[in-house]
Amino acid sequence: MELIDFSSSIWSVLPPLLALGLAIITRKVLLSLSVGIIVGALMLTGADFSLTLSYLFERVSSLIYTIEEGGFAFNESNVHIILFLLLLGILTALLSVSGSNQAFAEWAQKRIKDRRGAKLMAACLVFVTFIDDYFHSLAVGAIARPVTDKFHVSRAKLAYILDSTAAPMCVMMPVSSWGAYIMTLIAGLLAEHAITGYTPFSAFITMSAMNFYAIFSMIMVFIVAYFSFDIGPMARHEKLAIGQSDTADEIQAQSSGKVRNLVLPILTLILATVAMMMKTGNDALVADGKTFSVLGAFENTTVGISLVVGGVSALIVSTLLIVANRNVTLNEYGKAWIVGIKSMLGAIAILFFAWTINKIVGDMQTGKYLSTLISDNLNPAFLPAILFILGAAMAFSTGTSWGTFGIMLPIAAAIAVNASPELLLPCLSAVMAGAVCGDHCSPVSDTTILSSTGAKCNHIDHVTTQLPYALLVALATTIGYFVIGFTQSGWLGFITTGAVLFIAIFVSKKR
Repeated sequence: MELIDFSSSIWSVLPPLLALGLAIITRKVLLSLSVGIIVGALMLTGADFSLTLSYLFERVSSLIYTIEEGGFAFNESNVHIILFLLLLGILTALLSVSGSNQAFAEWAQKRIKDRRGAKLMAACLVFVTFIDDYFHSLAVGAIARPVTDKFHVSRAKLAYILDSTAAPMCVMMPVSSWGAYIMTLIAGLLAEHAITGYTPFSAFITMSAMNFYAIFSMIMVFIVAYFSFDIGPMARHEKLAIGQSDTADEIQAQSSGKVRNLVLPILTLILATVAMMMKTGNDALVADGKTFSVLGAFENTTVGISLVVGGVSALIVSTLLIVANRNVTLNEYGKAWIVGIKSMLGAIAILFFAWTINKIVGDMQTGKYLSTLISDNLNPAFLPAILFILGAAMAFSTGTSWGTFGIMLPIAAAIAVNASPELLLPCLSAVMAGAVCGDHCSPVSDTTILSSTGAKCNHIDHVTTQLPYALLVALATTIGYFVIGFTQSGWLGFITTGAVLFIAIFVSKKR
């Protein structure tokens, strides 16, 4: 299908900006995404109505399947994420109907004395679930929500904690799906530019230490949790949550629930997912004639099927525990399945529309256009800050940090090697930081959507309450990268970022 080329036109940013702007103004996510999708499709096909319909059908259907010579081929990655969402919805409903959520909340209440403790518990769980951002947002949401509800922590605050600990932790951990993917890109860049002073692993570790947005986003979460630093719309949501009575479960919970009936399924979910990630990674290594290594397995793993296997395993364990405990009737068990599936349909719809507009943005070549905004004549000292801002803009408009990594890291490497080789790693780190920043702020980002889902929070409420915190950290990070560019000192950049952030927090708190 012949499409109009927008790779060198500012009009390429119109569909994503239109969708994002309408979503924030109208608070109707699906309607806003639909407008962006239709406008983009009309632009690409020259407003040919029949061609637009054909184009949209092709792009939407490709989210689930593609037609090949041998027949249909499923888009396994998307199908597995949808299946995992449904499995997790069912699991959450079973934990609720069996009384496990209530029992865990009561157990935690004896040990967690206040709202601060509930928020810190939710934040600290990232140190267990950092293997993947999808997994973290959904699993920690299921574990922490009963406790944060019990202590009247707003769902918006929980969604913020989930989102601002997911990608920032995953992007800095070598043993995660993100770390493995980034190290693969780095290895290719080092080989392409004949750089032998770093291995992919050592370069990744150095870049992580200079990923100021990720580091200080994590620090900000703990500041917000410990000091109740509530600004902008978040303050209103927290006041409303404090004044509310206990949040009722969607289905009637049993009073005879046990904590182990929550802990064992969640533990199974974590262990089975990690084990399957290792297995699929090892299978890929063996197919390539390579020996097993943990980093190699994470680099070649298939995350989607691993999540599904983990979800099915957790569901089986939960069902067995319910049977052993004999506190749920067959009718209640079946109703929990229906409630669990229904609870995820809204999130799946938003995710489906977000995937569609990401396809449109890809065809508009928005990322390619944004990447051309960097001039080779710039003072190299400005490069880290500019790459951070551009990476954030690209991830915000496309809704994907991984796509931003794929587009921007090669561009940043090529510019840095030619303009200022000593700034290579700071420039690559700035792209990583910008991608996570834009991903945080974007309503069409997968992790933003799944964090809303994990917390069972209105999606736009999550976007608007998280934005002030993300912008504060982004401001400090930008200044930190300016310092790194002019001094070539990671430590000075780090200290400057921290100082600016704490001044910004102090000023915001005073106001």
